[in-house]
Amino acid sequence: MTIKAILTDIEGTTSSISFVHEVLFPYAASRLEAFVREHLSDDEVQAQLTAVSVESGIDVRDVDALCRQLLDWIREDKKITPLKALQGMIWKHGYAQGDFTGHVYQDAADNLKSWHEQGLKLYVYSSGSVAAQKLIFGYSDFGDLTPLFSDYFDTKIGGKKEAASYAGIVEKIGLPAEEILFLSDVPDELDAAAASGLKVCHLVRVDEVTKQDRYPVAATFDEVRATFALV
Repeated sequence: MTIKAILTDIEGTTSSISFVHEVLFPYAASRLEAFVREHLSDDEVQAQLTAVSVESGIDVRDVDALCRQLLDWIREDKKITPLKALQGMIWKHGYAQGDFTGHVYQDAADNLKSWHEQGLKLYVYSSGSVAAQKLIFGYSDFGDLTPLFSDYFDTKIGGKKEAASYAGIVEKIGLPAEEILFLSDVPDELDAAAASGLKVCHLVRVDEVTKQDRYPVAATFDEVRATFALV
């Protein structure tokens, strides 16, 4: 069947893993404790700290311990929703100040624009919060790309290695699963998406990523276009 929508991961797919791990994560880690203390009275920050308390068992009044836990999660690259939300708040300040721009591969930007012009619906699914997703595309190296996307999904809909998450996304998109193409660099995510009936493609942008033989493989979005006849 014809592909009518594309659901894309960010890290390792539209954007480099090094940008996330060498720019975004250290930036948030270096500013996390000061940010939390400065915004303790903010309802949204308090809501996320409460969620950290529930997740970790740490007393919500123990700000020092909560910050230590958050920093541990950053070092461990944990995909935990309140951590991602707080990181997104910190990154928003960095983007707005011009401390960095969101890395997006040239081939990804070009093809996303082209597919949007063709009438394909574009969606994002990342472990980073929806707010953080909008920042990386809103302040991208190629300007504001957010108008290209119809919707964004994060771990609030479920883990990226769980088939039920993709079933939930399919329901929200409102198209048959087989008309949606999911792009990711993580084979376990592709397995989960395929189990829910989506078409999938494995983005392998760096040599050290292990290729699998279950699904089509592409090194760039240009190869995705050619493989699935998205012209």
